[in-house]
Amino acid sequence: MKIDQNKTNTRSKLRWGIAGIFGLLTVALVFDLPRQFNFGVNWINDKIGIGFPTVPEKPFRLGLDLKGGVQLIYQADVSLVDAPKQAAAVEGVRDVIERRVNGMGVGEPSVTNSHIDQYYRINVELPGVTDINQAIKMIGETPILEFKEQNTEPARGLTAEETKELNTFNETAKKKADSLLAQLKKNGNFEELAKQNSEDEAGKNNGGYMNFVTAQSPYSEIYEWATKAKPNEISKSAVKSEEGFNVLKRGSEKDGAVEVRASHILICYLGAKNCEAKVTKNEALKKAEEIYAKANANNFSDLAKENSTDLSNKEVGGDLGFFTKETMVSEFSTAVFSAKKGDIIGPVETQFGYHIIYKKDERITKQYEVWRILAKTKSAADILPPQTDWKSTGLSGKQLERSEVVSDQTTGEVQVSLKFNTEGAKLFKEITERNIGQPVAIFLDGVPISTPRVNTAITDGSAVITGNFNLVEAKLLSQRLNAGALPVPVELVSQQSIGATLGLDSLKTSLMAGVVGAILVMIFMIIFYRLPGVVAVFALFLYIALTLALFKLLGFTITLSGIAGFIMSLGVAVDANILIFERMKEELKRGKSLKTAVEEGFLRAWTSIRDGNASTLITCLILINFGTSFVKGFAVTLALGILVSLFTAMTITRIILRFIVPWVKDGNAGWLFLGRKNEEAENTKI
Repeated sequence: MKIDQNKTNTRSKLRWGIAGIFGLLTVALVFDLPRQFNFGVNWINDKIGIGFPTVPEKPFRLGLDLKGGVQLIYQADVSLVDAPKQAAAVEGVRDVIERRVNGMGVGEPSVTNSHIDQYYRINVELPGVTDINQAIKMIGETPILEFKEQNTEPARGLTAEETKELNTFNETAKKKADSLLAQLKKNGNFEELAKQNSEDEAGKNNGGYMNFVTAQSPYSEIYEWATKAKPNEISKSAVKSEEGFNVLKRGSEKDGAVEVRASHILICYLGAKNCEAKVTKNEALKKAEEIYAKANANNFSDLAKENSTDLSNKEVGGDLGFFTKETMVSEFSTAVFSAKKGDIIGPVETQFGYHIIYKKDERITKQYEVWRILAKTKSAADILPPQTDWKSTGLSGKQLERSEVVSDQTTGEVQVSLKFNTEGAKLFKEITERNIGQPVAIFLDGVPISTPRVNTAITDGSAVITGNFNLVEAKLLSQRLNAGALPVPVELVSQQSIGATLGLDSLKTSLMAGVVGAILVMIFMIIFYRLPGVVAVFALFLYIALTLALFKLLGFTITLSGIAGFIMSLGVAVDANILIFERMKEELKRGKSLKTAVEEGFLRAWTSIRDGNASTLITCLILINFGTSFVKGFAVTLALGILVSLFTAMTITRIILRFIVPWVKDGNAGWLFLGRKNEEAENTKI
């Protein structure tokens, strides 16, 4: 009776194990295919009128080589920095470049630094960006740290002499462009003239090639000309743009990405990215829901002006203009691109807070391949910059020796200390003397990072910035100050533009290779191992679903090399099963019962499986720590695949085999497990 009870308990546990396996598979598939799951849920809700919840549609993070975009590699010159401070200096520069990239609104950019030989390099990957020149311009070069005081001087206009200088310069640029056009009409070579005469530094070495310009690019005048020009046509006159006069040549055209025009109202909260509001997350959500409830097409602009915390577009009613899906963060893009024209949706949560979004329009525009020769012009702002609220004091990062995090000895308050050199101490003394009771702003790359108020004149070149910082905020501010203070110029050493079409083709080809590889492995396992092969195929299917779900859950960026590692891991995934099944064969040939053979197969194969996979994991760890980004992508996916395959082989396969073994007679074990009838196994059973 006790033995029967134990058997019943064992079968019950196995049934729960099988239920758990199918539950795990279901969760993984929902995570992998949220759109298909939500489609089914919405269909059920429409049919029976019940509001079953849907799941967030989180997309896979695709790398630059699959999504297309721009890759820029900068090299930092740390020759003037003390060796112990070099790594920190480069990390500070990386932080500055990352903030510049985030200011571009690029979805899921990557900014990393590396140290190869004696060189420090910063790798910038901007998925979805098509304009490499604009990316270079936005990122800029060496970080600029400035100390500024309030500007109380009245604004002035250009003097007569400045106006004459401006007009003369621009007339010369126009004559240069007209002269180049005349040369082209006499059968001049466009690419050669561009290399010799263009003032577009980013494109002149490529014969003036600008890649494909889009309706979203900053070159609106050039795009407008391209829409009316024919392939290989050269502009009949110089096209005026913000930068100057352009002699243009048009190439091919292609369909661009789907673009959406939308407005939004952002309600940010304490802890959200780039948010200065002091409301809690729950308070922000409640306010966003209230605004959404009363928002419509007629009052949306007014609501945005009254409530939005996004200062960059608040005054224009939250209008974001036209943008592609890759331009925005994934949660925002998924929501707005899934909506219909005219819909108001929300609240949609992103890293910046809660958004109420009004989808105004949707279109597919053309992209045009363009070459140009640029003759730069000047504007009044180049000679006389616009009046600003802050003016330069002459004190900059050049005079700042160091910044570090300190604490007040009495109160324990976290502070950021500043130490200037002799020249800086003198300037700082003069600045603080004339600004007692007034703020002095600290700017990094033209953006204020701190605006402390001067309490007293400081004469010794040492000061502290207070502001209710926590330790993390203080460290970040100190890092940014040092980034602008240390002499760490950066130089662009490599630039690469990858078309989205090329990335899409690579993705399709790679996925096809993965599908074909998986099918071939499954066919091999079923033919060679019969019933255990079928079990292994199910485990492989679960392995694929789990691995892809983990890619999403852990936020892995999938690259072409990563897909190669994943495809290779398909073979590794069944390798453990093969070792187990071969051991089972040996045990059956020795005349053992099927149940014993299964248990012995797993037990005896484990040491080989463990040692073989451990050596591969060690290799992966070495590649992850010392390899380049592409090698790391391959190693990460392969290592993850190995770990998941160990789980599916040693746990999933074992549970399923234990569950089905009682249904298989030992007389059929040879045919089902070995591919032939085993007489020896029938005559001598253990």
